Amino acid sequence: MADPLVIAHAQLTTQDLEALYRYMILQRLAEDRVVKLYQSGAIVGACFTGYGHEAIAVGAAYALGPDDVASTLHRDLGARLVLGMPLGYYFANFLGRTGSPSRGREGNLHIGGLGPRILLHTDFIGATIPVAAGVALGFTVRREPRVAMALFGEGTLASGEFHEGANLAAVLRLPVVLVCWNNQFAYSTPLAREVAGPIVERMAGYGMPACSVDGNDVLAVYAAAKDAVDRARRGDGPSFVECRTMRMRGHSEADDAFYVPKPLLDEWRRRDPVERFEQHLVERHVFGADRLRSIRETALADVDAAQAWAEASPPPDPAELSERVYCEERPWP
Repeated sequence: MADPLVIAHAQLTTQDLEALYRYMILQRLAEDRVVKLYQSGAIVGACFTGYGHEAIAVGAAYALGPDDVASTLHRDLGARLVLGMPLGYYFANFLGRTGSPSRGREGNLHIGGLGPRILLHTDFIGATIPVAAGVALGFTVRREPRVAMALFGEGTLASGEFHEGANLAAVLRLPVVLVCWNNQFAYSTPLAREVAGPIVERMAGYGMPACSVDGNDVLAVYAAAKDAVDRARRGDGPSFVECRTMRMRGHSEADDAFYVPKPLLDEWRRRDPVERFEQHLVERHVFGADRLRSIRETALADVDAAQAWAEASPPPDPAELSERVYCEERPWP
Protein backbone atom coordinates (compact mmCIF):
# COMPACT_ATOMS: atom_id res chain seq x y z
CA MET A 1 0.00 0.00 0.00
CA ALA A 2 1.16 3.53 -0.72
CA ASP A 3 2.42 5.78 2.06
CA PRO A 4 -0.57 6.32 4.39
CA LEU A 5 0.59 9.82 5.26
CA VAL A 6 0.48 10.81 1.60
CA ILE A 7 -2.93 9.20 1.13
CA ALA A 8 -4.42 10.70 4.28
CA HIS A 9 -3.14 14.21 3.68
CA ALA A 10 -4.44 14.08 0.12
CA GLN A 11 -7.93 13.11 1.34
CA LEU A 12 -8.22 15.08 4.58
CA THR A 13 -8.65 18.81 5.04
CA THR A 14 -7.26 20.82 7.93
CA GLN A 15 -10.73 20.62 9.46
CA ASP A 16 -10.62 16.83 9.17
CA LEU A 17 -7.24 16.66 10.90
CA GLU A 18 -8.56 18.84 13.69
CA ALA A 19 -11.62 16.60 14.05
CA LEU A 20 -9.43 13.49 14.27
CA TYR A 21 -7.40 15.04 17.05
CA ARG A 22 -10.47 16.36 18.85
CA TYR A 23 -12.12 12.92 18.92
CA MET A 24 -8.91 11.23 20.05
CA ILE A 25 -8.27 13.64 22.90
CA LEU A 26 -11.96 13.54 23.85
CA GLN A 27 -11.78 9.75 24.22
CA ARG A 28 -8.57 9.99 26.27
CA LEU A 29 -9.91 12.66 28.63
CA ALA A 30 -13.34 11.05 29.04
CA GLU A 31 -11.83 7.68 29.89
CA ASP A 32 -9.37 9.26 32.31
CA ARG A 33 -12.35 10.82 34.08
CA VAL A 34 -14.31 7.56 34.18
CA VAL A 35 -11.33 5.75 35.71
CA LYS A 36 -11.21 8.38 38.46
CA LEU A 37 -14.93 7.96 39.07
CA TYR A 38 -14.47 4.19 39.26
CA GLN A 39 -11.57 4.52 41.69
CA SER A 40 -13.62 6.85 43.90
CA GLY A 41 -16.46 4.33 44.11
CA ALA A 42 -18.92 6.37 42.04
CA ILE A 43 -19.01 3.59 39.44
CA VAL A 44 -19.75 0.01 40.38
CA GLY A 45 -19.14 -3.12 38.32
CA ALA A 46 -16.51 -3.42 35.63
CA CYS A 47 -14.71 -0.49 34.04
CA PHE A 48 -13.07 -0.85 30.64
CA THR A 49 -11.14 1.73 28.62
CA GLY A 50 -9.53 2.02 25.22
CA TYR A 51 -6.38 3.73 26.47
CA GLY A 52 -3.90 3.46 23.59
CA HIS A 53 -6.65 2.53 21.10
CA GLU A 54 -7.71 6.07 20.24
CA ALA A 55 -6.12 6.09 16.78
CA ILE A 56 -7.91 2.88 15.80
CA ALA A 57 -11.37 3.82 17.04
CA VAL A 58 -11.27 7.32 15.58
CA GLY A 59 -9.32 6.63 12.39
CA ALA A 60 -11.46 3.66 11.35
CA ALA A 61 -14.82 5.27 12.08
CA TYR A 62 -13.81 8.52 10.37
CA ALA A 63 -13.41 6.55 7.12
CA LEU A 64 -17.13 5.68 7.08
CA GLY A 65 -19.70 7.59 5.07
CA PRO A 66 -22.72 9.39 6.56
CA ASP A 67 -25.07 6.41 6.05
CA ASP A 68 -22.65 3.65 7.07
CA VAL A 69 -22.84 1.77 10.38
CA ALA A 70 -20.41 0.22 12.84
CA SER A 71 -20.46 -2.46 15.51
CA THR A 72 -18.32 -1.09 18.34
CA LEU A 73 -16.99 -2.64 21.52
CA HIS A 74 -15.71 -1.60 24.94
CA ARG A 75 -12.50 0.04 23.67
CA ASP A 76 -14.14 2.02 20.86
CA LEU A 77 -15.47 5.17 22.54
CA GLY A 78 -13.82 7.35 19.91
CA ALA A 79 -15.68 5.53 17.14
CA ARG A 80 -19.01 6.10 18.87
CA LEU A 81 -18.24 9.79 19.21
CA VAL A 82 -17.35 10.04 15.51
CA LEU A 83 -20.66 8.35 14.66
CA GLY A 84 -22.66 10.84 16.69
CA MET A 85 -23.10 9.45 20.21
CA PRO A 86 -23.53 12.26 22.77
CA LEU A 87 -20.73 12.05 25.33
CA GLY A 88 -23.29 12.41 28.11
CA TYR A 89 -24.59 8.91 27.27
CA TYR A 90 -21.18 7.50 28.13
CA PHE A 91 -21.15 8.97 31.63
CA ALA A 92 -24.84 8.30 32.27
CA ASN A 93 -24.40 4.64 31.36
CA PHE A 94 -21.44 4.21 33.72
CA LEU A 95 -23.25 6.06 36.51
CA GLY A 96 -26.50 4.15 36.03
CA ARG A 97 -28.69 7.19 35.33
CA THR A 98 -31.89 7.52 33.32
CA GLY A 99 -30.11 9.76 30.84
CA SER A 100 -28.39 6.67 29.44
CA PRO A 101 -29.87 4.90 26.39
CA SER A 102 -31.19 2.11 28.66
CA ARG A 103 -32.37 4.55 31.32
CA GLY A 104 -29.89 3.26 33.87
CA ARG A 105 -30.83 -0.39 33.51
CA GLU A 106 -27.72 -1.52 31.67
CA GLY A 107 -24.16 -2.22 32.73
CA ASN A 108 -21.43 0.20 31.80
CA LEU A 109 -19.98 -2.14 29.19
CA HIS A 110 -23.16 -2.66 27.18
CA ILE A 111 -24.11 0.73 25.83
CA GLY A 112 -26.67 0.48 23.05
CA GLY A 113 -29.58 2.31 21.49
CA LEU A 114 -27.19 4.96 20.25
CA GLY A 115 -28.91 5.79 16.98
CA PRO A 116 -29.08 4.27 13.50
CA ARG A 117 -25.31 4.26 12.85
CA ILE A 118 -24.11 2.35 15.94
CA LEU A 119 -25.08 -1.31 16.24
CA LEU A 120 -25.95 -2.70 19.67
CA HIS A 121 -22.98 -3.84 21.73
CA THR A 122 -23.05 -7.56 22.51
CA ASP A 123 -20.89 -9.23 25.14
CA PHE A 124 -20.39 -12.24 22.89
CA ILE A 125 -17.55 -10.40 21.21
CA GLY A 126 -17.26 -12.65 18.16
CA ALA A 127 -20.96 -12.18 17.46
CA THR A 128 -20.34 -8.63 16.29
CA ILE A 129 -18.96 -10.00 13.02
CA PRO A 130 -22.07 -11.98 11.95
CA VAL A 131 -24.21 -9.06 13.16
CA ALA A 132 -22.28 -6.69 10.89
CA ALA A 133 -22.49 -9.23 8.07
CA GLY A 134 -26.25 -9.51 8.53
CA VAL A 135 -26.64 -5.75 8.41
CA ALA A 136 -24.50 -5.64 5.27
CA LEU A 137 -26.66 -8.38 3.73
CA GLY A 138 -29.65 -6.14 4.31
CA PHE A 139 -27.86 -3.30 2.52
CA THR A 140 -27.16 -5.62 -0.40
CA VAL A 141 -30.72 -6.91 -0.65
CA ARG A 142 -32.08 -3.35 -0.62
CA ARG A 143 -29.39 -2.25 -3.10
CA GLU A 144 -28.20 0.47 -0.73
CA PRO A 145 -24.60 1.69 -1.22
CA ARG A 146 -23.83 1.40 2.49
CA VAL A 147 -21.07 -0.30 4.47
CA ALA A 148 -21.00 -2.10 7.83
CA MET A 149 -17.83 -2.03 9.94
CA ALA A 150 -17.01 -4.27 12.90
CA LEU A 151 -14.27 -3.43 15.41
CA PHE A 152 -12.88 -6.13 17.71
CA GLY A 153 -9.77 -7.50 19.40
CA GLU A 154 -7.44 -10.18 18.08
CA GLY A 155 -8.81 -12.71 20.58
CA THR A 156 -12.05 -12.62 18.60
CA LEU A 157 -10.37 -14.64 15.85
CA ALA A 158 -10.44 -17.65 18.19
CA SER A 159 -14.25 -17.67 18.23
CA GLY A 160 -16.53 -19.65 15.95
CA GLU A 161 -18.70 -16.60 15.42
CA PHE A 162 -15.81 -14.82 13.72
CA HIS A 163 -15.43 -17.66 11.24
CA GLU A 164 -19.15 -17.80 10.51
CA GLY A 165 -19.47 -14.06 9.98
CA ALA A 166 -16.27 -13.65 7.97
CA ASN A 167 -17.09 -16.64 5.79
CA LEU A 168 -20.62 -15.37 5.12
CA ALA A 169 -19.32 -11.91 4.23
CA ALA A 170 -16.70 -13.33 1.88
CA VAL A 171 -18.94 -15.85 0.11
CA LEU A 172 -21.70 -13.30 -0.48
CA ARG A 173 -19.24 -10.45 -1.17
CA LEU A 174 -20.93 -8.28 1.43
CA PRO A 175 -19.94 -4.65 2.08
CA VAL A 176 -18.17 -5.36 5.36
CA VAL A 177 -14.96 -3.93 6.85
CA LEU A 178 -13.37 -5.93 9.67
CA VAL A 179 -11.10 -3.80 11.87
CA CYS A 180 -9.05 -5.80 14.35
CA TRP A 181 -7.27 -4.03 17.20
CA ASN A 182 -4.39 -6.41 17.84
CA ASN A 183 -3.50 -5.26 21.34
CA GLN A 184 -1.19 -8.22 22.11
CA PHE A 185 -3.28 -9.81 24.89
CA ALA A 186 -6.72 -11.41 25.04
CA TYR A 187 -7.17 -10.74 28.73
CA SER A 188 -3.95 -12.37 30.01
CA THR A 189 -3.26 -14.63 27.01
CA PRO A 190 -0.45 -13.30 24.79
CA LEU A 191 -0.88 -13.28 21.03
CA ALA A 192 1.65 -16.08 20.48
CA ARG A 193 -0.60 -18.41 22.52
CA GLU A 194 -3.67 -17.40 20.50
CA VAL A 195 -2.63 -17.43 16.86
CA ALA A 196 0.04 -19.32 14.95
CA GLY A 197 1.52 -17.09 12.28
CA PRO A 198 0.57 -13.58 11.14
CA ILE A 199 -3.10 -12.72 11.57
CA VAL A 200 -3.47 -11.24 8.12
CA GLU A 201 -2.32 -14.45 6.43
CA ARG A 202 -5.30 -16.27 7.90
CA MET A 203 -7.66 -14.10 5.85
CA ALA A 204 -6.49 -15.76 2.64
CA GLY A 205 -8.54 -18.76 3.70
CA TYR A 206 -11.64 -16.62 3.38
CA GLY A 207 -10.59 -15.18 0.04
CA MET A 208 -10.49 -11.81 1.74
CA PRO A 209 -7.88 -9.07 1.18
CA ALA A 210 -6.11 -8.03 4.37
CA CYS A 211 -3.49 -5.53 5.48
CA SER A 212 -1.62 -4.76 8.68
CA VAL A 213 -1.01 -1.18 9.80
CA ASP A 214 0.43 0.73 12.74
CA GLY A 215 -2.59 1.04 15.01
CA ASN A 216 -0.99 3.93 16.91
CA ASP A 217 -0.91 6.08 13.77
CA VAL A 218 -4.37 7.53 13.17
CA LEU A 219 -3.55 8.48 9.58
CA ALA A 220 -2.36 4.96 8.74
CA VAL A 221 -5.54 3.52 10.23
CA TYR A 222 -7.69 6.01 8.35
CA ALA A 223 -5.98 5.33 5.01
CA ALA A 224 -6.35 1.55 5.34
CA ALA A 225 -9.95 1.77 6.55
CA LYS A 226 -10.90 4.23 3.82
CA ASP A 227 -9.47 1.92 1.17
CA ALA A 228 -11.48 -0.98 2.62
CA VAL A 229 -14.67 1.10 2.89
CA ASP A 230 -14.35 2.29 -0.72
CA ARG A 231 -13.73 -1.28 -1.87
CA ALA A 232 -16.83 -2.52 -0.04
CA ARG A 233 -18.98 0.27 -1.46
CA ARG A 234 -17.87 -0.61 -5.00
CA GLY A 235 -19.25 -4.10 -4.48
CA ASP A 236 -15.86 -5.80 -4.18
CA GLY A 237 -16.66 -7.50 -0.89
CA PRO A 238 -15.17 -7.48 2.61
CA SER A 239 -11.68 -6.56 3.78
CA PHE A 240 -9.71 -7.11 6.97
CA VAL A 241 -7.54 -4.44 8.59
CA GLU A 242 -5.19 -5.44 11.41
CA CYS A 243 -4.20 -2.48 13.59
CA ARG A 244 -1.13 -3.29 15.67
CA THR A 245 -1.28 -1.65 19.08
CA MET A 246 -0.93 -2.36 22.80
CA ARG A 247 -3.47 -2.46 25.58
CA MET A 248 -1.84 0.00 27.97
CA ARG A 249 -4.07 -0.78 30.95
CA GLY A 250 -5.46 -4.03 32.29
CA HIS A 251 -8.28 -5.86 30.59
CA SER A 252 -10.45 -3.86 32.98
CA GLU A 253 -9.61 -1.49 35.81
CA ALA A 254 -9.85 -4.46 38.21
CA ASP A 255 -6.90 -6.08 36.40
CA ASP A 256 -3.41 -4.81 37.23
CA ALA A 257 -1.93 -6.53 34.13
CA PHE A 258 0.91 -8.08 36.16
CA TYR A 259 1.39 -10.59 33.34
CA VAL A 260 2.54 -7.95 30.82
CA PRO A 261 6.33 -7.51 30.70
CA LYS A 262 7.26 -3.98 31.80
CA PRO A 263 9.74 -3.46 28.90
CA LEU A 264 6.89 -4.15 26.48
CA LEU A 265 4.70 -1.51 28.09
CA ASP A 266 7.61 0.95 28.15
CA GLU A 267 8.21 0.39 24.44
CA TRP A 268 4.61 1.05 23.51
CA ARG A 269 4.27 3.97 25.91
CA ARG A 270 6.80 5.83 23.76
CA ARG A 271 4.45 5.31 20.82
CA ASP A 272 1.39 6.86 22.46
CA PRO A 273 -1.10 7.57 19.61
CA VAL A 274 -2.33 10.89 20.97
CA GLU A 275 1.16 12.27 21.57
CA ARG A 276 2.35 11.02 18.18
CA PHE A 277 -0.46 12.77 16.36
CA GLU A 278 0.16 15.97 18.28
CA GLN A 279 3.81 15.84 17.25
CA HIS A 280 2.88 15.11 13.64
CA LEU A 281 0.48 18.07 13.45
CA VAL A 282 3.08 20.44 14.87
CA GLU A 283 5.94 19.15 12.72
CA ARG A 284 3.80 19.40 9.55
CA HIS A 285 2.80 22.95 10.57
CA VAL A 286 -0.89 22.01 10.55
CA PHE A 287 -1.40 23.47 14.03
CA GLY A 288 0.78 25.13 16.58
CA ALA A 289 1.06 24.05 20.19
CA ASP A 290 -1.31 26.84 21.24
CA ARG A 291 -4.07 25.56 18.94
CA LEU A 292 -3.67 21.99 20.21
CA ARG A 293 -3.84 23.28 23.77
CA SER A 294 -7.07 25.12 22.94
CA ILE A 295 -8.62 21.97 21.44
CA ARG A 296 -7.65 20.01 24.53
CA GLU A 297 -9.16 22.64 26.84
CA THR A 298 -12.40 22.62 24.86
CA ALA A 299 -12.50 18.82 25.03
CA LEU A 300 -11.96 18.93 28.79
CA ALA A 301 -14.85 21.37 29.10
CA ASP A 302 -16.99 18.95 27.07
CA VAL A 303 -16.07 16.15 29.49
CA ASP A 304 -16.99 18.32 32.47
CA ALA A 305 -20.34 19.19 30.88
CA ALA A 306 -21.09 15.56 29.96
CA GLN A 307 -20.34 14.37 33.49
CA ALA A 308 -22.44 17.13 35.02
CA TRP A 309 -25.35 16.33 32.70
CA ALA A 310 -25.17 12.64 33.64
CA GLU A 311 -24.94 13.34 37.37
CA ALA A 312 -27.99 15.62 37.13
CA SER A 313 -29.95 12.78 35.55
CA PRO A 314 -31.93 10.83 38.19
CA PRO A 315 -31.43 7.16 39.00
CA PRO A 316 -33.89 4.73 37.41
CA ASP A 317 -37.39 4.42 38.88
CA PRO A 318 -37.93 0.95 40.42
CA ALA A 319 -41.43 1.04 38.91
CA GLU A 320 -39.81 0.66 35.47
CA LEU A 321 -38.13 -2.62 36.41
CA SER A 322 -40.51 -4.81 34.41
CA GLU A 323 -40.59 -2.52 31.40
CA ARG A 324 -38.52 -3.04 28.24
CA VAL A 325 -37.91 -6.66 29.11
CA TYR A 326 -39.82 -7.69 26.00
CA CYS A 327 -40.53 -5.77 22.80
CA GLU A 328 -43.05 -3.01 23.43
CA GLU A 329 -44.74 -0.46 21.24
CA ARG A 330 -44.31 2.35 23.75
CA PRO A 331 -40.82 3.85 23.60
CA TRP A 332 -39.15 5.51 26.53
CA PRO A 333 -40.34 9.12 26.95
